[in-house]
Amino acid sequence: MFENVQFANPDFFWLLLLLPLAVLWYFFKRKEQTASLRISSIKGFSSDGFLPKLKPLLFVLRLLALAAIITALARPQTKEVSTKTKTTKGIDIVMAIDVSSSMLARDLKPNRLSALKKVAADFIKKRPNDRIGLVAYAGEAYTKTPITSDKSIVLNALKEITYGQLNDGTAIGMGLATSVNRLKESKAISKIIILLTDGVNNSGFIEPQTAADLALEYDIKTYTIGLGTNGNALTPIAYNPDGSFRYGMRQVEIEETLLKDIAKATGGKYFRATNNEKLEEIYDEINKLEKTEIEEFKYTQYEEKFRPWVLLAGILLLLEWLLRNTLFRSFI
Repeated sequence: MFENVQFANPDFFWLLLLLPLAVLWYFFKRKEQTASLRISSIKGFSSDGFLPKLKPLLFVLRLLALAAIITALARPQTKEVSTKTKTTKGIDIVMAIDVSSSMLARDLKPNRLSALKKVAADFIKKRPNDRIGLVAYAGEAYTKTPITSDKSIVLNALKEITYGQLNDGTAIGMGLATSVNRLKESKAISKIIILLTDGVNNSGFIEPQTAADLALEYDIKTYTIGLGTNGNALTPIAYNPDGSFRYGMRQVEIEETLLKDIAKATGGKYFRATNNEKLEEIYDEINKLEKTEIEEFKYTQYEEKFRPWVLLAGILLLLEWLLRNTLFRSFI
């Protein structure tokens, strides 16, 4: 009966302390309330059995009725809470991903591109209230998916990103400019680009600094990530006769000065990921830096449960009155 029940006026339960006092009063005053007759012998009187012994039942019924009334005064009620959330400051994000052949280097496991896709997928899942788009670039750039709130579309598109869909090379300016183009019409409070590369700008007809100026003009913050270990990495250097890659050790070259300049100019930050763990830490940090503001509304509905207790008290008092004036009438 009391499951998930709370009381609006629990102080009324202090009145239950009166019940033990009433019991003491009843036993001390019982003899004074009952008439007595002294006789020398009870021979000739017939016994009425155990019925007189049940007379205290009337008092018990009255006590139970009083306890029910006190419980009703305490106002038992159930509470149902419903929550509604609303995004007050959403963020539009474009992830620009380098898909050049060097992204198949094996200094990250199993390779740079696969490691990135795994970490990027986890990042996307942690942004349920934001719109996210994908841009892939190598020697040129294209929009893999425009910004959308449907995370299943973004995650499926991320899985489909592979090497070989674009001419080889590293067109950082093209990747950044294409990302800006996806965000320039956005009405979001905050717009950000996460641009990742593992090389040096060597392709494309848009200079990275020009693309950075465009991002600044449209108030788009850019986080840049340089991906690759320090030193040499096992990287594709040629094709085998069967079309597969031939791997060899090659010096890791990342245009860090350029990436730092892009981030600084747009109010973002530059990161360097030298292994899988560091890459995960970088995306976690970006996730913490760019917080979406959520407004939560809580609706509480109360349902009063005192009526059954009032009804119970009324039934007990009625039962006590009926017994007193019928079955126990001759003993009162």
